[in-house]
Amino acid sequence: MVREIQPHDIGIMLYDISIATLTKAKKRWRRAYFTIYFTNTIARNVISKALPSSKCPSYSVIDIIPQIVVPKVSIDIKEVSHQLFYDVDQTKLINIVQNKDLETLRRFDGVKGLAKTLHTDLENGINGQDLNERTTVFGSNTYEKPPPKGLFYFVVETFKDVTILILMGCAVLSLGFGIKEDGIKDGWYEGGSILLAVFLVIIVSAVSNFRQEKQFDNLSKISNNIKIDVVREGRRQKISIFDIVVGDVVILNVGDQIPADGLFIDGHSLLVDESSMTGESEQIEVNAISNPFLISGAKVADGHCRMLVLSVGMNTAWGKMMSSITGDNNEQTPLQSRLNKLTSSIGKVGLAVAFLVLVVMLIRYFTGNTEDENGKREYNGKRTSINEILDSVTSIFSAAVTIVVVAIPEGLPLAVTLTLAYSMKRMMGDQAMVRKLSACETMGSATVICTDKTGTLTMNQMTVTKFWLGLEFIEQYSSNAIALKVLELFNEAVGFNTTGTVFKHSSRLVPEYSGSPTEKAILSWAVEDLDMDMEKLKQSSTVLHVETFNSKKKRSGVSIRRTNDKTIHVHWKGAAEMVLAMCSKYYNSNGCKTIIDSDSRSQLENIIKGMAASSLRCIAFAHKKVLEGTDYQTLTEEGLTLLGIVGLKDPCRPGSKNAIETCRFAGVQIKMITGDNVFTAKAIATECGILEPGQEVSEEEVVEGAQFRNFTDEERMQKVDKIRVMARSSPFDKLLMVKCLKQKGHVVAVTGDGTNDAPALKEADIGLSMGIQGTEVAKQSSDIVILDDDIASVSTVLMWGRCVYNNIQKFIQFQLTVNVAALVINFIAAVTSGEVPLTAVQLLWVNLIMDTLGALALATERPTKELLNKPPVGRVEPLITNIMWRNLLAQAIFQITVLLTFQFKGKAIFNVNERVKNTIIFNTFVLCQVFNEFNSRKLEKRNIFKGIHKNRLFVGIIGVTIILQIVMVEFLKNFADTERLNVVQWGICVGIAGLSWPIGWLMKLIPVPDKPFLSYIRG
Repeated sequence: MVREIQPHDIGIMLYDISIATLTKAKKRWRRAYFTIYFTNTIARNVISKALPSSKCPSYSVIDIIPQIVVPKVSIDIKEVSHQLFYDVDQTKLINIVQNKDLETLRRFDGVKGLAKTLHTDLENGINGQDLNERTTVFGSNTYEKPPPKGLFYFVVETFKDVTILILMGCAVLSLGFGIKEDGIKDGWYEGGSILLAVFLVIIVSAVSNFRQEKQFDNLSKISNNIKIDVVREGRRQKISIFDIVVGDVVILNVGDQIPADGLFIDGHSLLVDESSMTGESEQIEVNAISNPFLISGAKVADGHCRMLVLSVGMNTAWGKMMSSITGDNNEQTPLQSRLNKLTSSIGKVGLAVAFLVLVVMLIRYFTGNTEDENGKREYNGKRTSINEILDSVTSIFSAAVTIVVVAIPEGLPLAVTLTLAYSMKRMMGDQAMVRKLSACETMGSATVICTDKTGTLTMNQMTVTKFWLGLEFIEQYSSNAIALKVLELFNEAVGFNTTGTVFKHSSRLVPEYSGSPTEKAILSWAVEDLDMDMEKLKQSSTVLHVETFNSKKKRSGVSIRRTNDKTIHVHWKGAAEMVLAMCSKYYNSNGCKTIIDSDSRSQLENIIKGMAASSLRCIAFAHKKVLEGTDYQTLTEEGLTLLGIVGLKDPCRPGSKNAIETCRFAGVQIKMITGDNVFTAKAIATECGILEPGQEVSEEEVVEGAQFRNFTDEERMQKVDKIRVMARSSPFDKLLMVKCLKQKGHVVAVTGDGTNDAPALKEADIGLSMGIQGTEVAKQSSDIVILDDDIASVSTVLMWGRCVYNNIQKFIQFQLTVNVAALVINFIAAVTSGEVPLTAVQLLWVNLIMDTLGALALATERPTKELLNKPPVGRVEPLITNIMWRNLLAQAIFQITVLLTFQFKGKAIFNVNERVKNTIIFNTFVLCQVFNEFNSRKLEKRNIFKGIHKNRLFVGIIGVTIILQIVMVEFLKNFADTERLNVVQWGICVGIAGLSWPIGWLMKLIPVPDKPFLSYIRG
C-alpha cells in the first residue's frame, strides 16, 4: 500500500494528511517528514533574506533543498510495523518462555521492561490501533493445518473395496470379450454398463464421505474457537483466541486454556496443568519471581492472573504440535461397531449364497443345461471356442459377484455416518455442539440426567434483591442508611474480594461489569447502591494475599493493607451459613459491633433460611482487622465480624418446567445437583417441577452432599434412585452419584460447567458441558456442549439421540428387506433355471438406491415428539426388534412371491418375450423398494405419510429415484439390459408395488411378543 508525495506541493501534502486512510503510526511518520520539510524551507527562506547580498562572494553557498533527502516518500504497512517494533528480537521473545530463561528476562528488566518494548500498558493493555502491525511482525495466533482431504482421496479409498475391484475386473473381461465377439459398436454394452454403474457407486460414495469430512472440519473449527478475556484500551473484553496478538494482556481464570506463550504479570494462587505439553500430571505453581512462564496449551487448575503475551501461533510449542496433528476422525461409535458386525454376518450369508449360485450355474453351463438368447445350447463340448467359454464363465462370475455386492449391506455404516453427520449439523441449530459422535446415539438411551441449577435450570442473570446488615433489613439506595465506617468496609469487601472488574467508559454513563454472573451482580449493586468507586479503592489499599473461591469451602478471602494507616484487614465472602459460622460479632447500621449470642445467631440463620426459601442465593461478607506482623499469607478464619448478607435472585428459565416434564414423560429421571443450600435448592426444584409443589418432601428425596458422602456403599446404592435434589454438593459428590447410578445399570447424562466437574463429565455416559459458563477444561471433558446453557436444549439433545437410533433402525429394516428379497430371488432362479433375472447392472442400480439414496432419505428424518412417548432404549437391546422382523419379513415374502411368479410364469401371464419379462421383474422390484421406503418411515405407526411434507429431502429423493428408473427402463435399454414397457405394463408394475402399503398397514395390526425373535432360535 504505497502513496507517493510530490516534494514541493505542500498544500496537497497537508491536505493528504487529514484525508489519508492510514493508521496512527503511519500518520506520525508522515507528519514528521512534513514538519522537517516545512521547517527547512522556512529556515532557508528566512536565512537567505537575512544574509547581506554580495556580488562577488569569496565563498560558495550550497543551497540545500529538502527534496535531496528522498525525492519520493513511500510508506507501507510492513515498513512502519518494523519501525514500530524495530528493537524487538522475536527469537529472544520466543526462547524466554520456551526455555524458561529467567536470566534473559532480567536483562530485559522483567515483565515491565518487555511490556515497554512491546508498547503495552500493563494496566490498560494495547491500544487496539496497531493490531495489523503486530500480526504482520509477530504472526497470528493460528497454526498451520495439514491440507484437508480432497474428493480424489475418497475416490481412491472407495476403489480399495475388494468387491468393487472384483466387479471392475469382471467388467473389463466382459468388455474385452464383448468387443472381440460383437465388435466395438455393440460389444461394449455389458462390460461398459457394469463399469459405468461401478463408477457411479464409487462417485456417490466418495462425495458422501467428502461432504461428511468437510462437516467435521467445520465443527472442529467452531469447537476450537475459544473465547478469552483480554484488556485493550483499558477495557476488559472477550475475543477469540485466534485474534490474540503479541503484547496483549490476557486475563486467565480457573479452567481457562492458556492461549499463547507469555509471562505472569500479577495474580494469586496460580496453579497450571502442563500435562498436555510435558506429560507431567503434577500442577506447577506460577508466580512473578521464580516461575513467571505460561505455556500455550496448558490449563489453569487454580487461581487467577493477568498475562503478557510474548509469542503466538507457530512460534509456540503448542502451535507446532497442533500443526503436526492430522485431523483424522476414525472414531467408531458403539452403534457403528454393532452395525459392522451385522454387516459382516449378512456379508457371510451373501458370500455363501453367491458361491452356491456360482457353483450351480457353472455346473449347469458345463453340463449343457443353459441356452443363449436364440434358444441354442451355450456349451457344446469341444465345438465351443475358448473365447465363448471364458465369456460365459466371466458372465456367471460377474453375476455371482454382483449378488455379493447387493448382499453386503455396506449402506449400514454409511447410514450411521449420514445420520450422525446430519444430526450434528441440525443439533448445532438447536444449541448443542457434538464433540464425540458416540454421544449422539448414547443420549437416546439415557435414563437419568443429573443437572446443575445455576444457568441450566435458571437464567444465570443474578440481581441483588435483599440486603441485611446484621439483623436490619436495608432498603435500596442504602449508602445513606449505613455508617461511613461500615460502608467503607463493605466497599473493600466487594471491590477487593472479586474476580470481576468495573470499566467506566468516558462516553457512557453506565459502567461495564465483567466476571461471573454472581460477581457482576454484587459489583453493580455496590457501585449503584453503595456508591463504590473502584479507582479510589485501588489507590487506597494494596492487596497482600488472595484465597480464591474453593468449591469445598465455598468462600474466597483477601487480605489488604490500607495506604493511609498501614493497617491490615482480612475480608471473607461466600455461602452465608458457612461465613456466619466463622463470625462472633456483627455490625449494625450505625457502625457498632454486637456479639452474636445464641438468640441472634438463630435470628441470622432464620434470615438466611427465609431468603433461601424465596429461591435466593445468600452471600455473606465478614471482616477482621489483624495486627501488624501477623502472617498475612494465611487468612484468619476465626473471630470475624459479619458485615452483612445479600440475597441474589436468579429466575428460573421459562422453558425449564416443560423440559423437565418432557424428560419425565420420556422415562428419564431428572436429579438436581447444586452447591446452594438446601432451602434454595428445594425452592428452585419446586419452581422448576423437579419437586411437586404443595407435597411433603421426604428426607430421602432431598439430601446434602456431606450426607450422601457419609452413607455406606450399601446405603448409597439403596437410596440413590430416590434422591431428586442434592444440595451443598461438591464435585466429588457429583462423581460419586454418577458412579452409583451407573452401577445400578442406568445410562447417565451429566451437566457441568466448572473445572472440578471434569471427573464427573468423563465418568458419565454422556457429559454435557455449558457453552457460556463452562470452563475450557469442562468443555474438553464433555461429549456435547450445550451452547445456551439451557435445560430445554438438554431435552432436545435427548430427542435427537432417540432420533438417530430410530432413523438407523428404519434404514436397517429397509435395507434387509431388499437384501433378503434379492438374495432369495436370484438364488432360486439360478438353481432352478440357471439364469438370474436381475443382471449385474440392474443389481448395482438397486444397490445405489438402497445404500446411498435410501440412507440419505431415511437417515435425515427430523425428530418428532412421538419419540419421547417410549421408554429409553436399553444398552443391550437388539438392533433388529421384533417389530422390525415382522415388517421386513412380510415385505420380503411378498416381493419374493410376486417376482418368482413373474420369473417362472411371466411370459405366459404378460404374453411377452424373455427380455420384456425380465424388465418387468426389474421394474417391479425397484418400485417395490420405492413404496417400501414409505413403509420404513414409521416402524409402528400405521400412518406412514405423517410429517412427510416437512422432509423435502425424502420427497426429492423418491422423485429422483422414480425419474432415474424411468430413464433406465425407457432410454438406457442397452446399458441396463431392458426393453421399453407400454402403459399397461407400467401400470401393472406400479399396481403390484403399491400393494406394499396395504400389506404394511395390515401387518402393523399384528402384535409381537416382547421377547427378542432371535432368542427363540437360540433356545
